[in-house]
Amino acid sequence: MKPVPPIAAPGRARRRQANRVPVPVYAVLTLMALVSVFPLYWMFVVATTDSATATTLPPTITPGGNFLHLAELVFTIVPFVQSLLNSLVVATTIAVGQAVLCALAGFAFAKLSFPGRNTLFLVVVLTMTVPAQLAVVPQYLIISQLNWVDSLPAVIVPGLVSAFGIFWMRQHIGSTISDELMQAARVDGATTWQIFWRIAFPIVRPAAYVLGLFTFVYAWNDFLWPFIVLKSPENYTVQIAIKALQQNRDIDLGLAMSGSFLATIPLLVLFVFVGRRLVQGIMEGAFKG
Repeated sequence: MKPVPPIAAPGRARRRQANRVPVPVYAVLTLMALVSVFPLYWMFVVATTDSATATTLPPTITPGGNFLHLAELVFTIVPFVQSLLNSLVVATTIAVGQAVLCALAGFAFAKLSFPGRNTLFLVVVLTMTVPAQLAVVPQYLIISQLNWVDSLPAVIVPGLVSAFGIFWMRQHIGSTISDELMQAARVDGATTWQIFWRIAFPIVRPAAYVLGLFTFVYAWNDFLWPFIVLKSPENYTVQIAIKALQQNRDIDLGLAMSGSFLATIPLLVLFVFVGRRLVQGIMEGAFKG
């Protein structure tokens, strides 16, 4: 006799049918993914050929074999390795600083009582409506008074705290940390700093992790402020090094795209290792919020 195949439970079968995504949805998601990835692919195509590829009609969509030569030119014309290290230092320091300092400020706004708390938080939120370009002149004057022009602290310090980061952490801490938990910690003799560092911060660490990753990407791709304050090639961040590849008014698109692709590789590697945790942190914050 042939063995009788096991019969799936009705409830399990219904759950499988409910979780099954329709084929049209898969098709739309695949199309959106291809549209999102195509600019990166096109950048790689231009980086492996020359400037003519970007202006040829019909355009060439297959990679060439010129990438290693253009990459060698990138490392020869500008100190690209040093620029990558500078960007790594700047982006990592800003990301860690925002994760900790914004969490600390969000904890104060969410769980501590002090005069003017709501008014001060409203001022912080309103600063998000001000374009960042308006702060360039006063920010540069402050940096100049501190003698930080043409140094990495000029790029790092202004980015250690952001209004969005404070708002993000305040909302997450307010919905995650209960007042009863804080009262129990105070009964046990914990100070405010101990409550934050040993209780609150470990609980909201996924939200701080997501904030740090977003901040890292933003700091890595930032161009305007580093372009204003950094003058020496040894202090360039990677985006300024790519700008330095352009000779006067002539733009070699193949060379520029090669540098841009090399600058994108660290971000791709980052998302390969932390992408799942990033999505998990976002979803966790969404459900808790």
